[in-house]
Amino acid sequence: MEVGGREVHVVGTAHISSESIAVVEQAIETLRPDCVCVELDERRFEALSHPQRFEGLNLREIIRTKQLATLILNMVLAGYQRSLGLQLGVKPGSELLAAARSAEALAIDLALVDRDVRVTLRRAWGALSFWQKILLISTFLGGMFERQELSEDDLRELRQQDVLSHLMEELGAEFTRLKATLIDERDVYLAERIRRTPGDRLVAVVGAGHVQGILRQLGSGGSVDLAHLEEVPEGSDLLKWVGWGIPALILGAVVAIGVRQGAGAAGANLVFWVLANGVPCALGTALALGHPATVIAGFLSAPITSLTPVIGAGYVTAFIQAWLVPPRVRELSHVFEDMVRPVGWWQNRLLRVFLVFVLSTVGSLIGTWVGGARIFSNLIQ
Repeated sequence: MEVGGREVHVVGTAHISSESIAVVEQAIETLRPDCVCVELDERRFEALSHPQRFEGLNLREIIRTKQLATLILNMVLAGYQRSLGLQLGVKPGSELLAAARSAEALAIDLALVDRDVRVTLRRAWGALSFWQKILLISTFLGGMFERQELSEDDLRELRQQDVLSHLMEELGAEFTRLKATLIDERDVYLAERIRRTPGDRLVAVVGAGHVQGILRQLGSGGSVDLAHLEEVPEGSDLLKWVGWGIPALILGAVVAIGVRQGAGAAGANLVFWVLANGVPCALGTALALGHPATVIAGFLSAPITSLTPVIGAGYVTAFIQAWLVPPRVRELSHVFEDMVRPVGWWQNRLLRVFLVFVLSTVGSLIGTWVGGARIFSNLIQ
């Protein structure tokens, strides 16, 4: 199509199709554009170019900055694409890497026009409610553990569409906000970055699910504030009030019990709070085969972290687990293969850190509700 007097050729790919690789290479060879735009950011381009990227993973820093949930979502999405790609015999993103290599071979400029994957994932994660997050992860994990064989018709259909769009179709209307962040927002972002790329003739290589949205946006001619789309929204004030309000209510209830029923009753309720939070968190950590010191840390930290929204027990246990039992290089390089095997989540040290994080967090949440319900029940007696 023509955009501002320039030629823009948008090539849609399936991300897991060998046919897409041939189409991309032929388009670049035939059109010889001034620049090739690809649906990648610098981080994903580096990951595709150097598959050993996990060997340099600073897991402790990720946990310290509370980005572990985002990393888990990233890996689960990547695992979903990989599970489909393995059945098609193609590594996800191969056609994007092929486009970059074709541009390099022909001395054509390359533009990485996608939004930073960390921003996309954090915006997507933040758009989901707590229960949607649990449902999303459980849906992905359940799908990866299924040994479903794709028919020839299924394989043919997957080769013709963007795997992310296929995923959104499977998830259905339950995750409309996720689709808005992963697809609709990026349609706008990709189109604007393509519009701003210099050159009289451009070839843009993107997932098939983005093609119509990009063409529509390019045709509209309106300018877009990219900085707004690169922001990570802060949590709502209501959630902050709830986050601090619940602990305040629990502590206030313990104080009120002490005033009305005596210090002994208040002390008994505090002991119950410690046990109600510590025991489930420790059990969750133990179920994940966490280090004994990690189990103890879960027991000790959960009663405290449950009274503050600043940090959760899961981050404490995950940090200590990663410190005491750091993942081996071999395990990092085989993490996606281990993800599709249920036992692999306990054998692979990186995945075990994830399990420690998730199961200890669930245990702490159970303890918070049980402990809080007991304390308020005692208050109104």
